[in-house]
Amino acid sequence: MPGTLYLVATPIGNLEDITLRALRVLREADWIAAEDTRRTAQLLAHYQISTPLVRYDEHSHARQAPRLLRALDQGQTVALVSDAGTPLLHDPGYALVRAALDAGHTVVPIPGPSAVLTALVASGLPAVPFAFAGYPPRKAAKRRRWLQDWDAWPHTLVLLEAPHRLLATLDDMAALWPDRALAVGRELTKRYEEFWRGTVAQAAAHFREHPPRGEFTLVLGPKAPAEPDARWPEAALEQAIARGLAQGEAPSALARQLARASGWPRREVYQRIQQAQGRASDQEAAHAPNPD
Repeated sequence: MPGTLYLVATPIGNLEDITLRALRVLREADWIAAEDTRRTAQLLAHYQISTPLVRYDEHSHARQAPRLLRALDQGQTVALVSDAGTPLLHDPGYALVRAALDAGHTVVPIPGPSAVLTALVASGLPAVPFAFAGYPPRKAAKRRRWLQDWDAWPHTLVLLEAPHRLLATLDDMAALWPDRALAVGRELTKRYEEFWRGTVAQAAAHFREHPPRGEFTLVLGPKAPAEPDARWPEAALEQAIARGLAQGEAPSALARQLARASGWPRREVYQRIQQAQGRASDQEAAHAPNPD
């Protein structure tokens, strides 16, 4: 007899943000598989729910998935919850869902809170179309390449970021999209919920003066329509080339990025990058000590 795996959305902050259906499913389930059992236990205690808890996250999948699948094989019900919000949106669960479906079990979503949609609808930016990018890579070089890949998406983009990496991410975003609109949601639905709105460059300056605290959801507005034959002034392009080379960007990637952003032909941008590298090499040679 096939079992049922429920994907239950839980509050992202305010404990009142949970549906009656979600509470019923959590009460009636045979098991609740939780990313963090301590955090989920607080929610269950608040609503006086005594369903057994088992920890399930990316680190325990190999150990816990067989146990949960056996329960489903016996016709039992399992409710999967993340730390907060909707499971699988940058949270564990995909592997368990895939395994349950492959085994012939039923997967039922129980919709509810989501930091992505909460920030999107309150951002004041176009909600359709949009893409959810999750968390940027932690390492600087990978993050910059990741953002460059998203440069091809011209519409609204939603991403998440931790407070200790927010400034670095905003600086990298400002190098690509200084004038694009940005809404930054902090501590959504919680006591100190806050929205900041402006441009990407303004956000980088603001959060440099106001140290970020809490969890952040960023909503990047669409690109402005390109004006015919509009392109950056030559001096701005040269400054961007110098900045990119100083940050260790590969010439080909830098040329692609700046061609998209500046309106200059990629071949001409690449030639200017080579010229800048040549000038830098000449300066190093000129200042090198004379072996004689």
